[in-house]
Amino acid sequence: MCGIIGVTGVDDALPVLLEGLGRLEYRGYDSAGVALVTNTGLWRARAAEGTHSVRDLLVGGGDPPPLASIGIGHTRWATHGQPDTGNAHPHFDCTGRLALVHNGIIENHAELARDLVRGGHVLTSKTDSEVLSHLIETEMVRGTSLAEGLRRALRHVRGSFAVAAVHAEEPDLIVAARRISPLIVGVEGGTSFLASDIPALLGATRRLFALEDDQLAELRPGTMRVTDLYGAHARPAALTIDWDAAAAGQDGYDDFMTKEIHEQPKAVAATLRGRRAPDGTLVLDESAGLSHDDLRSIERVCIVACGSSYHAGLVAKYAIEQWAGLPTDVDIASEFRYRNPILNERTLTIGVSQSGETVDTLQGLRAARERGGKVLVVSNVVDSSMAREADGVLYTRAGPEVGVAATKTHLTQIVALELLALVLAQARGTRAAGEIASLMDQLLALPDTLEAVLERTKDVAEVAQELTDARDFFYLGRHVGHPVALEGALKAKEISYVRAEGYAAGELKHGPIALIEPGTVVVGVATRNCLWEKMCSNIEEVRSRGATIVLVGNDGDERTADLADHMLWVPAVDPMLAPVVDALPLQFLAYWLAQARGHDVDRPRNLAKTVTVE
Repeated sequence: MCGIIGVTGVDDALPVLLEGLGRLEYRGYDSAGVALVTNTGLWRARAAEGTHSVRDLLVGGGDPPPLASIGIGHTRWATHGQPDTGNAHPHFDCTGRLALVHNGIIENHAELARDLVRGGHVLTSKTDSEVLSHLIETEMVRGTSLAEGLRRALRHVRGSFAVAAVHAEEPDLIVAARRISPLIVGVEGGTSFLASDIPALLGATRRLFALEDDQLAELRPGTMRVTDLYGAHARPAALTIDWDAAAAGQDGYDDFMTKEIHEQPKAVAATLRGRRAPDGTLVLDESAGLSHDDLRSIERVCIVACGSSYHAGLVAKYAIEQWAGLPTDVDIASEFRYRNPILNERTLTIGVSQSGETVDTLQGLRAARERGGKVLVVSNVVDSSMAREADGVLYTRAGPEVGVAATKTHLTQIVALELLALVLAQARGTRAAGEIASLMDQLLALPDTLEAVLERTKDVAEVAQELTDARDFFYLGRHVGHPVALEGALKAKEISYVRAEGYAAGELKHGPIALIEPGTVVVGVATRNCLWEKMCSNIEEVRSRGATIVLVGNDGDERTADLADHMLWVPAVDPMLAPVVDALPLQFLAYWLAQARGHDVDRPRNLAKTVTVE
C-alpha cells in the first residue's frame, strides 16, 4: 500500500519526486522520504508527520537539498515497525552508498535479518524492507552490478514486493522489480520514470508499462531494459492510459472526497454508456471476454472482493439471483482461497476491485483460475494486474479516485454488476426482453436522480451537526438495503472515526439490541422494498429503547418519517436499483460528521487507498 516514485534523466529530480509523492499519498502517509544520487554520494530526507509527511519532508533546517538528476521516493503505510522517521524509507545499506524503497511484505524477513546480523550487518530499523538493502549489499560485495545484486537478492525472498534501488557507484541507474505488488515504468524523451501507480506519472508521460511478476527493470535516462530474475530478456505489458492530469486534480473543490462524490452522476453515466446495441439488446465491452455461449453455460457465480467492493458484490448477489436465476456467493477475498472453494468450469468468478491491484482479490482470482471456470474482473483501472490475468474485464469508467474512502468507484461497481446481471438474464432467457429494457432505462436514468440527491447535501449537514457528539452508530437495512447499511457504516468508520456497525435489521434481536440505549444513533435504510414493513418494525424496536433514529426514505413517505428523528430524503427508484441512490446521503453523512469533528476526509488515519499487502 506504500507509494513509490523514481526518476532519472531530469535537471532537478527533487521536485518531480515530491509532486509524485503528493499524488501517491492516498496509498499511505505514515511517513515519507526521498533519496538523491549526487556527485558526492547519496542525500536523503525523511519525515514521519502523518498526513503532513510529504509536506514537511524538507522542513527542519540543515543544508539545502543538492541538485540531482536521479532519485527515488516513498510514502509509507506502516506494517512492520512503527510509523517513525527511523522506519521511513528510503533505507540505506551499511556503506551508505545504496538506497532502497519497498512496497509489500517480505515474509521471511526475520530469518534473513538473523543471517545478515550474523554476517556483520547493522540493521537500523524495525522494518522488513531494510533487509533487502543489505541483501543487495552482500551480493555487490562479491563484485556484481546493482541490477545483478537485486536479482540475486530477490531469489532469497518470499512474499510480495515492488522495490526500487539506486547506488552511488552507478549514478544514472535505477533498478526496480516486482512480485504481486504493482510497479509501472515509463520513458519520455531523455527521462525514465517508475511509480507504484498511474496517477503519480500523469502529465509526465503516456508511454507506461507494467512490470509483470518477477520482472526487473534497469532505467537509465530515456532507456529501459527489462529482464527476469535470472537475466533473460522479458517484455513488460504496455498500458492504455485514458486519464489525464486534470482528472486527478482537485478542480476547485475543498477536498477530493467532495469532488468525487459530485462526479458520481457522470461516472455512472460513463459506466453505462454504449451498453445497448442498435437492436436494443444489452452488450458488454469486448474486453469482458464472455461470449453468448459462455453466459448461457454459467451455472453459478462467485464474487470475490474486499471493503466497499465487497458491499457492491452483496448488492449484485440480489440482482443476479433475482434477474438471472443463478446461485451467487459473495466472499471476502482475504478468506476466499483459504476455505477450499468448490468451483468448476461452469462457475463464473468475479473479482471486484477499484484498483485492480488488491492483493487478496488478485490471489483469490488466481486460486479460482486454478480450479477452472471463467474469471471476470470489475475494475476502474485499465490494464491493472487483475485485468491482465483475467479472462475478461468490465471497466467502471469512473476516472481516477484519489480520496481513500471509495465513493464514485463504489457506485459504478454496483451499476456495472447490475448491468452484468441483466446481460446474464438476457442470455439465459430468465427475464422478458421488455422487462430487461425497462430496467436498463431505469439504470440510465440514475445519473439524473443522483444529481437531485447531490442538491440535498446541506440537509444532511444539518443532521450531522445534531449528531456530532454521538459515539455509537448502528446502520440497519434489509434486502438490498443491508449492503447499503454495511457501506454506510464503513464510511462512518473510515473518515468519522465513530463506532459504527452495520447489520441486517432482523439480526438486532439476536444480540446487538442489547447495546441500544439513549444516545445510540440508529441509521436505517428505509426506502420502500419488499421488506419495508418488517424494517419499520425493527425501527420501532430500537426507537422504544431510546435510540436516536435517522432514516433514508423516499420523498414524501410520511409513514417512514413518523418513525424518525431525522430524515435523509431520496427519490424513489426500482428497489433493486435503490442502493445506488441510497448510498449517496450516507456518504454525505459520514463526510459531514468527519468535518464536524475536524478530520481530514481525504487522508483517514491508518488507511490507504489500495491494499497491496496481505
